[in-house]
Amino acid sequence: MAKPKHLAWLHSIAGELATATLIRLDETLPWYRQMPPARRAAVGGVAQAGITSFINWYENPQAQPWVAADVFGNAPRELLRSISLQETLQLIQVVVEMVEEAVVRDHPDLQAAILRYSRDMAFSAADVYAKAAEARGLWDARLEALVVDSIISGERSQEISSRVAALGWQADGQVAVLLGATPVSEDSDAVRKISRKLGADVLIGIQGRRQVIVIGLNREKPQASDKIHEIAMQLESYFATGPLVLGPTVLSVSDASRSANAALSAYAVAASASTMPRPTKADLLLPERALAGDPVAKQTLIDSFYIPLADSQTDLMPTVKAYLESGRSLEATSKELFVHANTVRYRLKKIEDIIGQDPTDPRTGFLLQIAIFLGTINDSESGMRR
Repeated sequence: MAKPKHLAWLHSIAGELATATLIRLDETLPWYRQMPPARRAAVGGVAQAGITSFINWYENPQAQPWVAADVFGNAPRELLRSISLQETLQLIQVVVEMVEEAVVRDHPDLQAAILRYSRDMAFSAADVYAKAAEARGLWDARLEALVVDSIISGERSQEISSRVAALGWQADGQVAVLLGATPVSEDSDAVRKISRKLGADVLIGIQGRRQVIVIGLNREKPQASDKIHEIAMQLESYFATGPLVLGPTVLSVSDASRSANAALSAYAVAASASTMPRPTKADLLLPERALAGDPVAKQTLIDSFYIPLADSQTDLMPTVKAYLESGRSLEATSKELFVHANTVRYRLKKIEDIIGQDPTDPRTGFLLQIAIFLGTINDSESGMRR
């Protein structure tokens, strides 16, 4: 029970004690001296509130078991962001030392009360910072979900860069989007740990049955697509079974929507393509994407396969058409073109040199058929190459 004579005495020295505490803060805490005046005033207000709170606590220790509401309640929110928990504990230590020096000298019987109060203050400060960290974590999770939604919805702007900067995004290199089914048990911490170990940062978004991971390299790399594919392979087990698609590599997170659009298009048709690896690069599904109406896939097939063949030596396009239409038979192609089978082989090798893929491979043959089909329609509509 608080003694009335002690309470009266404590009230009488409160102002003098507060002034002495501010002087001690300036003498002992370098970070306090270096603060701008407004922040120093806010910290000083916390120190003075600590002294007043001790007197109130001593009067009735059971009334406020968590005294942080008293001490930190009127401090501006920015104060918690500008001083760390360690600095706050240093502040509390100075306040408690000043109270102890002023009080225990004249009233030794109050020392136990001061020790109990200092313990409550330390725990209260930790509670305040823990709640602030929890609120920050919830805000970061909402902001991360918003950024991923913006990327998936096709937004391309500098706002995305500023938002990821607020999240502490460390990636300054190339970016790609990995998309698959949501796992039964999500483990975002493990995904982030693996990515950091491999030199990347990630954004993670859960959209119902779909999980999206935006992979960004910490630094630009010459073989960025290979590195991102390696990271995607390491993250494969953190998706549920089913198609897993990796969008094309883009230069920065502000362009990530382009990778996301390709990944979404490929994911929608991935089930139609058998024996595809996990993860599957979105560009491996260009034919299926084009057939499903993806304009980017259509144009990519025309630009990467049809136009190079159509603009090359005149005998290559007829050769590949005859080869594909004859069921990929060298003999049937040579008979239709009235050339030797070795000539067909030579031309097919020239085609491989131009497009970078073997036209005798069944998958490449399918891709070329779709590309030639689309390119022929495009020429007919535009009046080119007649």
